[in-house]
Amino acid sequence: MTAPVPRFDTALTRHAGVEVPLICGPMYPCSNPELVAAVSEAGGLGIVQPIALTYVHGHDYREGLRLIRRLTAKPIGFNALIEQSTRIYHERMARWIDIALEEGVRFFLTSLGNPKWVVERVRPFGGVVYHDVTEAKWARKGVDGGVDGLIAVNRLAGGHAGRTDPRALLDELAPFGVPVVAAGGVGDEHGFADLLRMGYAGVQLGTRFIATPECRASQAYKDAIVAADAEDIVLTQRLTGVPVAVIRNAYIRRLGTRAGWFARLMFKGRRTKHWMRTIYGARSILQLKKGLMTESAGEKEYWQAGRSVAGIHAIEPAGEIVRRFADHARKTLLD
Repeated sequence: MTAPVPRFDTALTRHAGVEVPLICGPMYPCSNPELVAAVSEAGGLGIVQPIALTYVHGHDYREGLRLIRRLTAKPIGFNALIEQSTRIYHERMARWIDIALEEGVRFFLTSLGNPKWVVERVRPFGGVVYHDVTEAKWARKGVDGGVDGLIAVNRLAGGHAGRTDPRALLDELAPFGVPVVAAGGVGDEHGFADLLRMGYAGVQLGTRFIATPECRASQAYKDAIVAADAEDIVLTQRLTGVPVAVIRNAYIRRLGTRAGWFARLMFKGRRTKHWMRTIYGARSILQLKKGLMTESAGEKEYWQAGRSVAGIHAIEPAGEIVRRFADHARKTLLD
């Protein structure tokens, strides 16, 4: 008789109802339904990024959720970007959350704002909220708002990375008394197991899941991830006004990494910084979408990625990645 496979038991697996404490992080523009579903079907947790779902991949929002449900019956999550913006944007995000609840989503990942209103909206339905943070002051806001856990974005992450290494960030956030999930720097199964051993309740991956057949990113983007090493990842202010981790390709080399003097001045102003974020954000969204689909080998677009590229050596199915990571962690941590 075959012995039962050891099961993971962390706060994340309990909160999300998943088998493996591994999240496919929400990525604009890379979180297409097929990728989200593949990660969840393999036992991890795929997260829906609603702007990517509707604006980039062209799905009606509710029908996009139902497409994912046809691909997997296992739990999925939803990413709520809650930075204070226009009333119209807030109302749209609130409606998206309501529809997610109607469609059975119960795990919510909040970013870029005070998550209290999201907690209050989903808690009556049994919803769980984890909040993206890069340091203790944002964790305090999240915990005061009632979140159930934290996503600790470290300095190795892609996109808007933090400034602290994984060990120091866990030490900084542990006193808040809620589960902490690591985000950043994991490209292989060894890094996954190392962070669980360190004390994290789970690990969130982004870059690793771009280099998969299920992700609709361009082949040029995927090939660039496979070819890159950690030193090929640079921080640039020229895209959104704040440092963003990207692959140093031809476009980034030509653009540079430091914002101009006028932009830096505008970002310092209490009022003007909001205008600049809007301008930079709109430009960044268009450029990211372009970079997702085109095959110009980085001549006219940029590609977000983290230092986890050092551990990514092939384009692999998302389900195989989840299973390999889980098998290695079980053998090294649970057996």
